[in-house]
Amino acid sequence: MRNRWFAMPLLMLAVPAAAQQASVNLAVATPLAGSWSYARATDGSEAVFRDSAGRPQLMLRCTRSLRRVSLSKPAAAAAPALNVWTSSTTRNVAAGFDPAVARLTVVLASNDPLLDGIAFSRGRFAVSVVGLPALVVPAWAEPVRVVEDCRA
Repeated sequence: MRNRWFAMPLLMLAVPAAAQQASVNLAVATPLAGSWSYARATDGSEAVFRDSAGRPQLMLRCTRSLRRVSLSKPAAAAAPALNVWTSSTTRNVAAGFDPAVARLTVVLASNDPLLDGIAFSRGRFAVSVVGLPALVVPAWAEPVRVVEDCRA
């Protein structure tokens, strides 16, 4: 008896961008080349990740009086949520868009477990918006300092 499976034509399907993004293994993804910087601010502190060309790609800011940490990334348009991935947790967080500075921002309480996930992430963490590639950045000490400043 002949095997009919070999006679079946192979179908090629287009995979939507969101599905392609989901297939990327962030646990082994190479972080974007660049570096973090840390600075004190009037009411807290800020850590900024800049790519190798010096463009800001991700910002964490502590507003100490409110005990809030904001996480911002440049964006061309509004999105309902920012997905934050760490080696221990992943969560979609409601986001706001400020067209004046072209940034998508989420605000977290300083004791939010997602911030612990960022602090203890193994080598990298990532933020993404549906339909766009994830921004994978190295997990350095600067973001951790911002979180700690808000908890002190």
